[in-house]
Amino acid sequence: MKSNMNNEPSLNKIDDYNGKESKSKRNTIRLVIIALLVLGGIYSFFKYDNNQVSDYVGTSENPGINTTKK
Repeated sequence: MKSNMNNEPSLNKIDDYNGKESKSKRNTIRLVIIALLVLGGIYSFFKYDNNQVSDYVGTSENPGINTTKK
């Protein structure tokens, strides 16, 4: 009976294991991470910059909260 140990997957058989990744793969991962950070920054800028809510509570009939003591 022949052993199948050479056909078993191992980390050493992976091209990118233990710092052996190619420079193009490393640059691709860096570009993806940088792009996601930039997109997240743009999204958060527009989300919080355009979320201006007035603090005024009331209408012309009911002018709001009266803070004077009686």
